[in-house]
Amino acid sequence: MMEFLVWLENATHWGWGVFGVVMVVLEIFAPGAVFLWMGFAAFAVGVAVFIWPALEWRHQLLIFAALSVASVFVARRYFRRYPIETDRPTLNRRGTQYIGQHFTLETPIKDGRGHLHVDDTMWRITGPDLSEGAKVKVASVDGVMLRVEPAVSEES
Repeated sequence: MMEFLVWLENATHWGWGVFGVVMVVLEIFAPGAVFLWMGFAAFAVGVAVFIWPALEWRHQLLIFAALSVASVFVARRYFRRYPIETDRPTLNRRGTQYIGQHFTLETPIKDGRGHLHVDDTMWRITGPDLSEGAKVKVASVDGVMLRVEPAVSEES
């Protein structure tokens, strides 16, 4: 902590720029879009220190804190209002991509619970008691559990 205070008291625009780069690189290892905005705030403080070299370290820290908080809130609000369009919207929600698909049970559903092998994953499932070999349709997802129902045969 002491080293940080010494650095902060002697911070130059280059120091804030390096700190900004460290924050942006940290975002790669800890994604969540927080360190990215803190990095941009550090760059902004670096520009302010470049323009006003006599800016006191307390003011630099205050500007950094205010810009960090403000940029995180503004970015989250923006992305909530204008989400990024993707060709794979269910990429990080694997279960939702199975809704509506039909599968054959390899093990029976007993007391409303069972397992279903889908691709490379064994999913826990809930639904009516059904025997092995029954055809099921995924109706919904509840966390890490798929809710299934008997598949209606297309021959009827």
